[in-house]
Amino acid sequence: MYCIAMFCCSTPTASDPSFSTTRYVPVSDCKPGDIQTGLWYKNAVLVGLPVYLVRRLQSVLNAAARLIYHMRSADHITDMLISLHWLRASQRIEYKVAVLTYKVLHGTAPRYLGPLVPVADLQGRRTLRSAGTNRLVVPSVRLSTIGSRAVSVAAPRIWNALPAETTSAQSLTSFRRHLKSWLFSQSYPDLII
Repeated sequence: MYCIAMFCCSTPTASDPSFSTTRYVPVSDCKPGDIQTGLWYKNAVLVGLPVYLVRRLQSVLNAAARLIYHMRSADHITDMLISLHWLRASQRIEYKVAVLTYKVLHGTAPRYLGPLVPVADLQGRRTLRSAGTNRLVVPSVRLSTIGSRAVSVAAPRIWNALPAETTSAQSLTSFRRHLKSWLFSQSYPDLII
């Protein structure tokens, strides 16, 4: 039995001799990290997808978890996702966008992704309580279907929804840890951590 190549093959590089070929890897050689990496590679572009498409992504994620645990399609999947420490599809997309936003704000992302404007930098906001927060300005959009999917709109919206202790993290590693914990609790609210 073989995995789907997109899930189990590492991301090809120009130095890889099989750069343009598709490889299939036996299930026994697949690791959960390989599957998740292949599935969510560059998924920040998926922000704002319609719910029915996010459900399709979630079903692919569920199928990958079933493949790892050799489960039937009728078996309950939530416990397996929790044991793999996998976020649900919508939270995984938010995770990627939030990490990208953190990198933009701290100057480690490409310059074309910025600038994101903090609320404190707006004129007339110095005396308000919001001036002391690390919230971002969410620009208005004309087209609600496409405009809200732009990184310049989606990133501040997702960033502003995060708790203050997460957004005030001092390092990227700390930010990722806090973010994943918070999104994990959002993804599985009945789980006691």
